[in-house]
Amino acid sequence: MMPEKSQTTTEVPEHDVLALTGGGSLARLVHQGEVYLLRITRLGKLILTK
Repeated sequence: MMPEKSQTTTEVPEHDVLALTGGGSLARLVHQGEVYLLRITRLGKLILTK
């Protein structure tokens, strides 16, 4: 049996959602020229819409 490859071998960028939203509940994210809306709900869930 081969050992599982650790996910820590490749660094994944980490971003604080509140920093992205400026402390609010909404942020616009641009990906390949398309604008997406990231929203934090009252229950603390994240919703990403186009």
